[in-house]
Amino acid sequence: MSATTPRAPGVPEVSRATGTPRTPHGWPLWEVFVRSRRGLSHQHVGSLHAPDGAMALRNARDVYTRRGEGVSLWVVPSSQVLATTPDEQDPFFDPAMDKAYRHPTFYEVPEGVEHL
Repeated sequence: MSATTPRAPGVPEVSRATGTPRTPHGWPLWEVFVRSRRGLSHQHVGSLHAPDGAMALRNARDVYTRRGEGVSLWVVPSSQVLATTPDEQDPFFDPAMDKAYRHPTFYEVPEGVEHL
């Protein structure tokens, strides 16, 4: 935000790069995901503040993988993470529960088939 554009009190400045509200020191919040070994999923390990994605990756490497805990890192602006709320649980997930055909209980597994 330029010095000539006034901002209302209590309204945080927003990063142009990520659309994330900036912290008092001016850096947006990033969520960090680490994959510990090839073939496994990335797991959320924490958050950090950084001015941009490149610095967020470097900081995440230094903070979350300094002892060789990971083979891959993802950093995502916190403002880009969307999640359901506890209030949405029933209406959001109920439609999937009434589709019993999606569960393998109605299928017979032929003899000799392993690792299904």
